[in-house]
Amino acid sequence: MSETEFTRVREVMTPSPTVIDGLATVAEAIDLMRKKSISSLVIDRRHEGDEYGLVVVTDIAERVIAEDHAPERTNVYEVMTKPVLTVDCEMDIKYAIRLLAQFHISRALVTRDGTLAGLVTMRDMVLRYMAPGEGA
Repeated sequence: MSETEFTRVREVMTPSPTVIDGLATVAEAIDLMRKKSISSLVIDRRHEGDEYGLVVVTDIAERVIAEDHAPERTNVYEVMTKPVLTVDCEMDIKYAIRLLAQFHISRALVTRDGTLAGLVTMRDMVLRYMAPGEGA
């Protein structure tokens, strides 16, 4: 791969991630994750000036199950991470990997012109970057 060619985040991201309202219960979130075979959900913004949130299975394990909270009585907004790191869809995955590593996180929201476009995981970027003919 020449220096002018690189893999962009948009080539690796999951487009149109599943979004849930922050007032949904953790039980509803788990049900949705199970039905869609996913491990994270984007929490919708409450208004134009708000930011997206993110809840992953480990958040639920640490903040609900481990602390013995009832999933049916715990809202997603209580366990989500917000604000969430975002990367532009045109960013080189090499730099997106560095950014996620710097903050010790496994996924980021992807934006296009300031609008939610997808979700990208460290796993997917590293596997693509290290694929023969890609990356370094």
